[in-house]
Amino acid sequence: MRINDPVTDNEYDFPAEELLMSTTDKRGLMTHCNAAFARVSGYDIDELLGQPHNLVRHPDMPPEAYKDLWATIGHGRPWSGLVKNRRKNGDCYWVRANVTPIMVDGKPQGYMSVREKPTREEVRAAEALYARIRSEREAGRPTFVLHGGQIRPLGWRNQLGKLQRAGFTLRLAALLVPLLAVALAPALLGWGGMQAAVVQAVLLLAMAGGILWCFHRRITTAIGDAQRLARDLACCNLHTPSVQVAGRHPLGLLLESLHQIQINLRAVVGDARSEIAQFGSISSEIATGAQNLSARSEAQASNLEETAAAMEELASTVRQSSESARQVLERSAHSAQLAQRGGQAMTEVGDVVQAMEQSSRQMGQIIATIESIAFQTNILALNAAVEAARAGEQGRGFAVVAGEVRALAQRSAQAAGEIRGLIGQSNASITRCVQQMHGAGQTIVQVVESVGHVSQLMEQMEATTREQATGIGQVNDAVVDLDRMTQQNVALVEQSAASARAMSGNAGILGRTLDVFQMR
Repeated sequence: MRINDPVTDNEYDFPAEELLMSTTDKRGLMTHCNAAFARVSGYDIDELLGQPHNLVRHPDMPPEAYKDLWATIGHGRPWSGLVKNRRKNGDCYWVRANVTPIMVDGKPQGYMSVREKPTREEVRAAEALYARIRSEREAGRPTFVLHGGQIRPLGWRNQLGKLQRAGFTLRLAALLVPLLAVALAPALLGWGGMQAAVVQAVLLLAMAGGILWCFHRRITTAIGDAQRLARDLACCNLHTPSVQVAGRHPLGLLLESLHQIQINLRAVVGDARSEIAQFGSISSEIATGAQNLSARSEAQASNLEETAAAMEELASTVRQSSESARQVLERSAHSAQLAQRGGQAMTEVGDVVQAMEQSSRQMGQIIATIESIAFQTNILALNAAVEAARAGEQGRGFAVVAGEVRALAQRSAQAAGEIRGLIGQSNASITRCVQQMHGAGQTIVQVVESVGHVSQLMEQMEATTREQATGIGQVNDAVVDLDRMTQQNVALVEQSAASARAMSGNAGILGRTLDVFQMR
């Protein structure tokens, strides 16, 4: 036998109106259980399905009880008895188990167990019974056995109990023995005469009347109980108190079957009511959620419309920016061409200025030649004046000419000096101009390079703007599609809300249909 440890001394209590239901296959593996059974046992439903049913077996339960259970349902008969089960955390809980075999072609293929909450008196009686079973087993002197969930004593009391448990036919045959004895007694004892016949007749009538009254009482009681239970089932009253069935006679078996039908119906209807209540609650939540979702979807659709309009404006703005960037790129290219032409012009001007500087240096050389000629002329004039002085009166005219030549040479030297100064100033100006032209040329080169960089950046900006325009166009298309799908979702949500309301209404109708069954 499977031992489930650990266990505690805590007993778990659950509402009396709850019925714990489960089904197993013929191997004892659980195939179904209701939410109440899972909650009371402390397991999740997924943890129970497919597991052996002895997963909830408590170590305090004697093996004899389970042996009687399997022997009874194995023969196709229902079994009822008190069972102590173990919860997942080790706590215990007591149930009155009503186990019914599921028959297919006359053979049990599975079992359905419906458990009720027993009274405290029943629990105390079961604890005492199971303690007695354990003690007698340990002592090796059992005085009773369990049979069909009932106590059956051993020895002579069992033989007496067989008569009480016998069917109507055997009981009738047993009661006919005294009648036969009374009928044969006068002949066997040698009695005769009218008086003996009258006594015999009276005894036979009295005994026959007693037998008929006994049978009538038992049959009418059993039929009345069965009729009352069947009438309650027909009236959908599933809370008829259980009737103790004594014996295995046909009416007793019928009453036992009707009672088991009542218990199973209580479990099924109770589970159906619970699930329908949850279904109705879930349907209401779905309907409420669908309404809220519909409202949010409508708001989202409105926002998407506004977003689509804003995206369209943004796309138009980006297209305008792309066109402006293209125009700026064209003008930047034109500016770059003008800057390059300016650079070329500055280069040409620099060449002209350099030529002027070369001409100025040549003019300086010419002025130096003139100064040299004027100096030599002045020397010759001085020499001529000296020679004229030596010549006396004959050289006076030559002296005058020499003086004029000397004065002319001095003026030429002075003019050449002034020209040299002007040429020097011109050379300095030309040098500064060359320097400035060189700086301007470098600046223009830098401007050309900067314009080139700006052109490259503008090209990248124009390409990026085109890509942005394309991307924004795609986003705009996506927003339009999303808006269309949102509108469709709004319609679907409204349909879902209507369906949820319809399901909630159907759940209410089904719940009212099941309300005809009286559970309490």
